[in-house]
Amino acid sequence: MTTLTRLGLRALSRLAASTPLDKLRLRKPIEKVLYQGTKAGFKTVMAASRAFKAVKNLGEPQRLPKRGGSELFDLTPTDEQRLMQEAVHSFALEQLRPAAEAADMAYAAPATLLSQCAELGVAAMGIPEELGGMGGERSSLTNVLIAEALAQGDMGLAFAALAPSAVSTALVLWGTADQQATYLGDFASDKPPAAALAVQEPQALFDPFALQTRARRVGPGYVIDGLKAMVPLAAVAELFVVAADLEGSGPALFLVESSCKGLAIEQDKSMGLRAASSARLRLSSVALPGAALLGNGSAAVYAECIHLSRLAWCALGTGCAQAVLDYLVPYVNDRTAFGEPISHRQSVAFTVADMAVELQGMRLLNWRAASLVDADQPFFEAAALSHRLCADKAMQIGNQGVQLLGGHGFVKEHPVERWYRDLRAVGLMEGGLLI
Repeated sequence: MTTLTRLGLRALSRLAASTPLDKLRLRKPIEKVLYQGTKAGFKTVMAASRAFKAVKNLGEPQRLPKRGGSELFDLTPTDEQRLMQEAVHSFALEQLRPAAEAADMAYAAPATLLSQCAELGVAAMGIPEELGGMGGERSSLTNVLIAEALAQGDMGLAFAALAPSAVSTALVLWGTADQQATYLGDFASDKPPAAALAVQEPQALFDPFALQTRARRVGPGYVIDGLKAMVPLAAVAELFVVAADLEGSGPALFLVESSCKGLAIEQDKSMGLRAASSARLRLSSVALPGAALLGNGSAAVYAECIHLSRLAWCALGTGCAQAVLDYLVPYVNDRTAFGEPISHRQSVAFTVADMAVELQGMRLLNWRAASLVDADQPFFEAAALSHRLCADKAMQIGNQGVQLLGGHGFVKEHPVERWYRDLRAVGLMEGGLLI
């Protein structure tokens, strides 16, 4: 039995004993997956304010080994990955999608829904066992499959649900032993903190490698000034990873606790991703200790962060675009005009076929880039190609979905108009997520 299988079975056994499964109507799907033998679970929630403190002296940072590549190039998900994706997909359709419209209108993810997401446990799966997590190996492709499945329920809620795991992933990948000991124990607990990776800034044509948020060295520590936009769960987050231009060095990542003096949350209403509870994060002379710098301020670390984030957005875009196509096909088959289904019209049929072709291209490019990450091969070029295609085609698929629904595409009675608004974020957003 592989390490991943053992961890998956342990996570599922723990999940199957949870009473909230009956309330969420997930008992049968989970028992089916458990019976078939594999799947790992997830954890993410909001918790009240806390004081982070080191739980143990690690001596050296803990990293998850990568799965590695094989001689045969094959992007087919393993049985474990497929079953995991099916379980998350069921949760997304049964729990996220019914709550999506109200969350979009309220510009907020319901606390109860995020608590339900905690029963699945994303953060713990990416944290090494030495720190209380369930991680045995790192698989970017698995994370892509999870993000895709969640986004088929709702892209904004998926963004909110996955935001804390971006911070825990950053700590696993680039944190020092002290940083991991201080924070990751909380992320692996029953009540992990709300957290967010803050890169985006409110600028036209924002370039993540030309940040306006500035950090300067002051004595043994740092002082940060700037404004971040579209930060998920900002009002309740207890820990942020903030991207800032370090004086004399370049873009870097900093750990910023919500209790820091000079940190303020401002309203940031947007066209899409409204359900993610996003807000602006204003940093006014925020003083940080020297230990707050992540990855030693390395340019390579920051570049890796941006490209992994873009793959995560491609995964969300692919999942949401799949939702559009799945909704559209039965609609055009059932909708009649002039005595026949509109799908009998060549212009409609060809448009749907084009959407399916572009969607498969998006998926395969993103999976290929994620597989290169897992194989520990250079992946920046593959990530850039995937991001370029997904940024264009995700928005195109959303637009075509609205067009083919005709007048129904313009009203909130159908979810496609919301998905169209969310899909536009694929080409705009930087940060927020990591795979």
